[in-house]
Amino acid sequence: MAAYISFQPSDFFSTKIFTGNASTQIVSSIGFNPAMTWIKERDGANNHALFDIVRGDDKHLEPNLTNAEATESGALAFGTDQFTLGNWTPINGSGNLTVAWNWKAGTTTGIAGSPSITPASYSFNQTSGFSILKYEGSGATATLPHGLGVAPDMIITKEIEAPGGGNDWGVYHQAMGNTKAAWLNTTAAPGTSSTYWNDTSPTSTLFTVSTNTQSNGSSTDYIAYCFASKKGYSKFGSYEGNGSADGAFVYTGFRPAFLIVKRYSTTGQWMIYDDKRLGYNEKNYDFQTANANAERTTGPYLDILSNGFKLRNTDTDFNGDGNTILYMAFAAFPLVSSNDIPTVAR
Repeated sequence: MAAYISFQPSDFFSTKIFTGNASTQIVSSIGFNPAMTWIKERDGANNHALFDIVRGDDKHLEPNLTNAEATESGALAFGTDQFTLGNWTPINGSGNLTVAWNWKAGTTTGIAGSPSITPASYSFNQTSGFSILKYEGSGATATLPHGLGVAPDMIITKEIEAPGGGNDWGVYHQAMGNTKAAWLNTTAAPGTSSTYWNDTSPTSTLFTVSTNTQSNGSSTDYIAYCFASKKGYSKFGSYEGNGSADGAFVYTGFRPAFLIVKRYSTTGQWMIYDDKRLGYNEKNYDFQTANANAERTTGPYLDILSNGFKLRNTDTDFNGDGNTILYMAFAAFPLVSSNDIPTVAR
């Protein structure tokens, strides 16, 4: 019989809002030791910047670009319940309004499975359904372990090594299936090819990559971020738009704290929402991952509700009539009792 714990979404995901100071700044009270932090200036056009503990402090990727990993000395250092920023303008410019989205992982040994590629390093958390893997591509169909104990619903890969690092961010999402991939840094409709995932769905221990250079080029380094739905905490699904300001309601089973949506039946932006920027209905601001633009503040875009979200705009990127839109969502507050969530080794 499974044991049970007290589970709060804020134990594993949190959004922090701060103002840059162009000097050393500690962003604290995150609620856990962050394993991945995604930062974006809100009121200007600096690039998105993504950091994680597997690649190491100061090494960042830009989700809106194809660039390889870059190192900016002193830009960010992970710590206990916090991270420390230096004076790097894109994430800590003087007076810049800025947001940081943070995820917890944690286990760095004992990943399950018998893969054909062994990650060089990793961090995973089965309770929250999140893992980070760094690996060297083989250039041939291969399997990798993800550590989640259940099949991931979404996988994001990025080639991080220069000079080959100019490839798109590859995305697997269970709503699209194992024959397609989308790209986080573009608005393009998904492509269909067996070279992405070898037309093979992830299992409870492994996921498959094929020959595409977005996930498995020969002798080059990659990072993979894997996510699995967890009741009361996260959900990865899809919905159909209706083209109306009285848009679809999407049930998640929790009040979303963070949300990304992407039209995949045709071209469409990846739109990011959270419950901190401005954070009240109907004026929830958004970003787009395929560009460096400041957040859009016009709206209204959507309502964040206790059990999901409701679209309040005719924008075709997330509510085109008859269009299919995928989403990833993380919770602020669950509808289910925390006792419904079993203990898994952290």
